[in-house]
Amino acid sequence: NMDSTLHYIHNDSDLSTNSSFSPEEERKSKVQDVVPQALLDQYLSMTDPSRAQTVDTEIAKHCAYSLPGVALTLGRQNWHCLKDTYETLASDMQWKVRRTLAFSIHELAVILGDQLTAGDLVPVFNGFLKDLDEVRIGVLKHLHDFLKLLHLDKRREYLYQLQEFLVTDNSRNWRFRAELAEQLILLLDLYSARDIYDYLRPIAFSLCADKVSSVRWISYKLVSEMVKKLYLASTSTFVVDLMNELVEKFCRCRKWSGRQTFVFICQVKCLFVHLFW
Repeated sequence: NMDSTLHYIHNDSDLSTNSSFSPEEERKSKVQDVVPQALLDQYLSMTDPSRAQTVDTEIAKHCAYSLPGVALTLGRQNWHCLKDTYETLASDMQWKVRRTLAFSIHELAVILGDQLTAGDLVPVFNGFLKDLDEVRIGVLKHLHDFLKLLHLDKRREYLYQLQEFLVTDNSRNWRFRAELAEQLILLLDLYSARDIYDYLRPIAFSLCADKVSSVRWISYKLVSEMVKKLYLASTSTFVVDLMNELVEKFCRCRKWSGRQTFVFICQVKCLFVHLFW
């Protein structure tokens, strides 16, 4: 039962947080038998702020870049050796360090499995979602890869946050919105017809009216795939409502650009012809 598992993970995490470990107990918690312990200790010490000031200012970034490989080598049974280091890097003051972790968090999730991901990576992932655009783009580029590893109930919680990707620090950052459209196409397979209609449809329509043509072209494909997904769903009312909205919003639009959008959407897929007739 995933709910009871997550409840156990969070309770265990709370106990670990509230407990005070002695230096000896802290050292034993990072002991493993996969690689020489001295080598692992050397790696873990690279997150020490004093090293970044005296040895190499980029050392934390290199450590973050190598962390998935270290985690894969040690195995998920030894994740406790890296957990504190990962959390330290995830809260590093340098955005390049956090960006590096954001680009690889989906790979780490595969290594750790669903239980450890839900307990240890999801809070970090949520923090990255609220970070700078330079960090957010890392989780956005692999949004589907990460969300597909989560339990359905946990995955649905992110439906409310997808709208926030439309807002960026720099409105000229159109590649951010283009990447969002690409990811939404992949996310169609993870959500129900109702979720697609209620949450993904408004975002898709907003992207179809974007000022940048490259974003709009990807959005046309998104809408056509959305129509196909809803058409194949058991509940047919959603696809009828969606098509009626497309006709009203674009086909009968007073502006030529809106009517052109409708033609382009139809051009991407011939489903419209099949459904109309």
